[in-house]
Amino acid sequence: MLSLHTNSAALSAQSSISRTQSSLSTSMTRLSTGFRINSAMDDAAGLQIATRLKAQTSGMAMAMRNTQNAISMMQTAEGALGETSNILIRMKDLATQSADASSTDSDKTAMQSEYDALASELSNIIGNTSFGGAKLLTKAADATAKSVAATASTADAAASTSAAATAVSSTADYNTAAATFTSTPSQANADAMEAARITMETDQAAADAAAAKATASAAYNTAAQASTTSGKFAASMDFQIGASTSEKMGLDLSANLTTLHSELRATSVNYNSFGAAMGLKGTELTAAGSASATIDKLSAAIDSIGGVRSALGAAANRLEHVATNLSNVSSNTEAAAGRIMDVDFATESSTMTSNQMLLQAGTAMLKQSNSMSSMVMSLLQ
Repeated sequence: MLSLHTNSAALSAQSSISRTQSSLSTSMTRLSTGFRINSAMDDAAGLQIATRLKAQTSGMAMAMRNTQNAISMMQTAEGALGETSNILIRMKDLATQSADASSTDSDKTAMQSEYDALASELSNIIGNTSFGGAKLLTKAADATAKSVAATASTADAAASTSAAATAVSSTADYNTAAATFTSTPSQANADAMEAARITMETDQAAADAAAAKATASAAYNTAAQASTTSGKFAASMDFQIGASTSEKMGLDLSANLTTLHSELRATSVNYNSFGAAMGLKGTELTAAGSASATIDKLSAAIDSIGGVRSALGAAANRLEHVATNLSNVSSNTEAAAGRIMDVDFATESSTMTSNQMLLQAGTAMLKQSNSMSSMVMSLLQ
């Protein structure tokens, strides 16, 4: 129907152009962003699925970082225990050498000096090995241990004071006996002076030993009172190895470490689990029969360290497998999300070209349809 008021051809052309423009705009948006889905209107269900997959991928990427950090922490602890094992082996060699009848007292004294230094380094390694600012292998003293340490320190300090007073008194007695012998030389006065000298030296040696013991007790008490936080491996640990709550890996070395600290403590008076320097003179190699007993104690400590290292190594190996699996799952999950979200440039470019041609054709037809109203004038002439 030829009409001035209603141009059906023009209306159809306008509708077609509007649809083509919308489709062309969508194609250009997809090509410019690289995503097939740029809003929920593009694909509501696909966006929901892709968002869930993206969250899973991101969580697994963080879990992979967790596993690598955990492995690094375990390797730090295992390396420290490896050096501790080397020290214990050297200490065992010293104890074995000292237990032999060919070793003289001077030899044993020299060996004991090295033994004490090595034991002090054990305390340093175990007490101060840390990862990211957090100590790993220490064991804090409990309330009972702190109370025992404080009581022992007080008692040893009192004993040292008493022994020192006895030594001062013995020294005064010797000086008096020496003065008497000087003023009145006689065999009786000489014997009295010699007896006083022996007593003085005995009491002085006892005072020195008591002072050393008091110093040791004070050092241990200070370390115990300052010890408030145990290392990370002193309690059970949970590693987050996946993107969901249930994906955890537990590791509990607390019992192993408790045994290890106890056995290390038995090997030397210079060891403590707090990392404090003791600086004592031990008797593990110099006292009668002590070297043989020390060999067995060191063997037990070496075995205990081997057990802890084995557990750390097994856990680290498991985390390596976890990381490999996470990488595989993450890659496939990311690929799945990409198939939903990413645009196919070849297909979308063809679609855009087609829409551009349709837009040009529709515009041309709209121009033609608008000229049809001029035909009405030809009928009225």
